[in-house]
Amino acid sequence: MKILLINGPNLNNLGKRDTGIYGNTTLPVIVAAVKKRAKELKVQVADYQSNVEGDLIDFIQDESASADAIIINPGAFTHYAYALRDALVDADKPIAEVHLSNVYSREDFRHKSVIAPIAVGQIAGFGWRGYIAALELLVDRAKNNK
Repeated sequence: MKILLINGPNLNNLGKRDTGIYGNTTLPVIVAAVKKRAKELKVQVADYQSNVEGDLIDFIQDESASADAIIINPGAFTHYAYALRDALVDADKPIAEVHLSNVYSREDFRHKSVIAPIAVGQIAGFGWRGYIAALELLVDRAKNNK
Protein backbone atom coordinates (compact mmCIF):
# COMPACT_ATOMS: atom_id res chain seq x y z
CA MET A 1 0.00 0.00 0.00
CA LYS A 2 1.23 3.47 -0.91
CA ILE A 3 -0.01 6.78 0.46
CA LEU A 4 0.81 10.22 -0.89
CA LEU A 5 1.62 12.82 1.78
CA ILE A 6 1.17 16.29 0.31
CA ASN A 7 1.81 19.63 1.98
CA GLY A 8 0.98 23.01 0.52
CA PRO A 9 2.28 26.54 0.85
CA ASN A 10 4.26 27.80 3.83
CA LEU A 11 4.34 24.40 5.52
CA ASN A 12 8.05 24.27 4.72
CA ASN A 13 8.35 27.04 7.35
CA LEU A 14 6.84 25.02 10.18
CA GLY A 15 8.80 25.35 13.39
CA LYS A 16 9.51 29.01 12.80
CA ARG A 17 6.18 30.23 11.40
CA ASP A 18 3.67 31.49 13.98
CA THR A 19 4.55 28.78 16.50
CA GLY A 20 1.67 29.82 18.75
CA ILE A 21 -0.70 28.48 16.10
CA TYR A 22 1.34 25.84 14.26
CA GLY A 23 3.70 24.61 16.97
CA ASN A 24 7.45 24.09 16.96
CA THR A 25 7.59 20.85 15.00
CA THR A 26 9.18 21.20 11.57
CA LEU A 27 7.85 19.59 8.40
CA PRO A 28 10.85 17.20 8.10
CA VAL A 29 10.13 15.97 11.64
CA ILE A 30 6.44 15.46 10.78
CA VAL A 31 7.29 13.59 7.60
CA ALA A 32 9.76 11.38 9.48
CA ALA A 33 7.12 10.57 12.11
CA VAL A 34 4.57 9.67 9.43
CA LYS A 35 7.09 7.49 7.61
CA LYS A 36 8.08 5.77 10.86
CA ARG A 37 4.45 4.95 11.62
CA ALA A 38 3.90 3.90 8.00
CA LYS A 39 6.80 1.47 8.24
CA GLU A 40 5.21 -0.05 11.35
CA LEU A 41 1.98 -0.43 9.37
CA LYS A 42 3.90 -1.84 6.38
CA VAL A 43 2.85 1.07 4.20
CA GLN A 44 4.91 3.17 1.82
CA VAL A 45 4.67 6.99 1.93
CA ALA A 46 5.67 9.35 -0.88
CA ASP A 47 5.89 12.92 0.44
CA TYR A 48 5.93 16.23 -1.36
CA GLN A 49 5.69 19.90 -0.39
CA SER A 50 5.40 22.94 -2.61
CA ASN A 51 4.38 26.56 -2.39
CA VAL A 52 3.16 26.32 -6.01
CA GLU A 53 -0.29 24.93 -6.78
CA GLY A 54 0.75 23.67 -10.22
CA ASP A 55 3.63 21.69 -8.73
CA LEU A 56 1.24 19.99 -6.30
CA ILE A 57 -1.06 19.15 -9.21
CA ASP A 58 1.86 17.72 -11.20
CA PHE A 59 2.84 15.54 -8.23
CA ILE A 60 -0.72 14.24 -7.86
CA GLN A 61 -0.97 13.51 -11.58
CA ASP A 62 2.43 11.80 -11.67
CA GLU A 63 2.03 9.72 -8.50
CA SER A 64 -1.66 8.99 -7.92
CA ALA A 65 -1.87 6.02 -10.30
CA SER A 66 0.51 4.08 -8.06
CA ALA A 67 -1.06 5.27 -4.79
CA ASP A 68 -3.93 3.93 -2.71
CA ALA A 69 -4.80 7.10 -0.76
CA ILE A 70 -3.80 10.72 -0.21
CA ILE A 71 -3.12 12.75 2.92
CA ILE A 72 -3.09 16.45 2.18
CA ASN A 73 -2.57 19.62 4.15
CA PRO A 74 -3.35 22.14 1.44
CA GLY A 75 -2.46 25.12 3.63
CA ALA A 76 -4.03 28.31 2.29
CA PHE A 77 -4.97 26.47 -0.91
CA THR A 78 -7.71 24.86 1.20
CA HIS A 79 -9.98 27.82 0.67
CA TYR A 80 -9.78 28.54 -3.05
CA ALA A 81 -7.61 26.10 -5.06
CA TYR A 82 -10.17 24.62 -7.42
CA ALA A 83 -7.51 23.31 -9.81
CA LEU A 84 -5.92 21.39 -6.91
CA ARG A 85 -9.35 20.10 -5.97
CA ASP A 86 -9.94 18.93 -9.54
CA ALA A 87 -6.61 17.07 -9.59
CA LEU A 88 -7.56 15.32 -6.35
CA VAL A 89 -10.96 14.36 -7.80
CA ASP A 90 -9.27 13.03 -10.94
CA ALA A 91 -6.90 10.95 -8.79
CA ASP A 92 -9.96 9.02 -7.57
CA LYS A 93 -8.36 7.99 -4.27
CA PRO A 94 -9.57 8.32 -0.67
CA ILE A 95 -8.38 11.67 0.70
CA ALA A 96 -7.76 12.77 4.27
CA GLU A 97 -7.48 16.54 4.73
CA VAL A 98 -5.24 17.58 7.61
CA HIS A 99 -4.77 20.94 9.34
CA LEU A 100 -2.44 21.56 12.26
CA SER A 101 -4.67 24.22 13.79
CA ASN A 102 -8.40 24.20 14.39
CA VAL A 103 -9.34 26.23 11.34
CA TYR A 104 -12.88 26.68 12.70
CA SER A 105 -11.65 28.64 15.70
CA ARG A 106 -9.74 31.07 13.48
CA GLU A 107 -10.66 33.73 10.90
CA ASP A 108 -13.92 33.26 9.00
CA PHE A 109 -12.20 32.77 5.64
CA ARG A 110 -10.53 29.64 7.03
CA HIS A 111 -13.89 27.98 7.72
CA LYS A 112 -14.51 27.04 4.08
CA SER A 113 -12.62 24.21 2.46
CA VAL A 114 -12.96 23.34 -1.21
CA ILE A 115 -11.19 20.04 -0.42
CA ALA A 116 -13.39 18.78 2.45
CA PRO A 117 -16.38 17.86 0.25
CA ILE A 118 -14.23 15.42 -1.75
CA ALA A 119 -12.36 13.99 1.26
CA VAL A 120 -13.39 10.99 3.32
CA GLY A 121 -12.59 13.12 6.35
CA GLN A 122 -10.88 16.16 7.78
CA ILE A 123 -8.64 16.28 10.85
CA ALA A 124 -7.99 19.74 12.29
CA GLY A 125 -6.54 21.09 15.50
CA PHE A 126 -4.40 18.19 16.70
CA GLY A 127 -1.07 19.51 15.44
CA TRP A 128 1.35 17.07 13.84
CA ARG A 129 -0.53 14.14 15.38
CA GLY A 130 -3.32 14.76 12.88
CA TYR A 131 -1.07 13.38 10.16
CA ILE A 132 -0.58 10.15 12.09
CA ALA A 133 -4.32 9.85 12.68
CA ALA A 134 -4.97 10.39 8.97
CA LEU A 135 -2.45 7.70 8.06
CA GLU A 136 -3.93 5.18 10.49
CA LEU A 137 -7.49 5.92 9.41
CA LEU A 138 -6.71 5.59 5.69
CA VAL A 139 -4.80 2.35 6.22
CA ASP A 140 -7.62 0.93 8.34
CA ARG A 141 -10.16 2.05 5.76
CA ALA A 142 -8.23 0.32 2.96
CA LYS A 143 -7.82 -2.89 4.92
CA ASN A 144 -11.52 -2.98 5.76
CA ASN A 145 -12.64 -1.74 2.32
CA LYS A 146 -14.60 1.15 3.86
